[in-house]
Amino acid sequence: MRTSAPALLMAALFLAGCSTNANPMNWFGRDAPDESVLEPIEADNPLIPDSSGIFRRDPSETNRYLGTTIDAISDLTVEKVPGGILIRATGRSATQGAFNARLTPQNEDELPQDGVLTYQLQAQYKPVTGGAPETREVTVARKLTDQEALGARTIRVEGLQNALERRR
Repeated sequence: MRTSAPALLMAALFLAGCSTNANPMNWFGRDAPDESVLEPIEADNPLIPDSSGIFRRDPSETNRYLGTTIDAISDLTVEKVPGGILIRATGRSATQGAFNARLTPQNEDELPQDGVLTYQLQAQYKPVTGGAPETREVTVARKLTDQEALGARTIRVEGLQNALERRR
């Protein structure tokens, strides 16, 4: 009796981990939920509010770029890279403090017009005055795939005072 009680206890613990019919937890069938009590699951998350609050941002504000066009374009290179082209433009701003510079397309769908793909070199500014011309220089790059550059024979980057073009 002393050895059979621990053996039965060990067997019950071992079988409790099994998903077979030998498991005592499976002897009386599995417990299925009553379908008449189930509630439909809503597609929207109830924890995310639908109304606007003081901390909610307008999605159109977050996607809007607040940059202005750089003063002058000093260099433009178009390089062939695997899978597309790399457009690298260097410009000089009128004041120091330019940051978050981008090559923004002239049209929204970024398609060439008459074989010319046109960008503007834009940046955002912090109010900083003075400085040598070298400290006001901004360089940005943009990669285009072969499909995006299809039909573009000329790449043009514009500034406020000038524009540079490179043929492919």
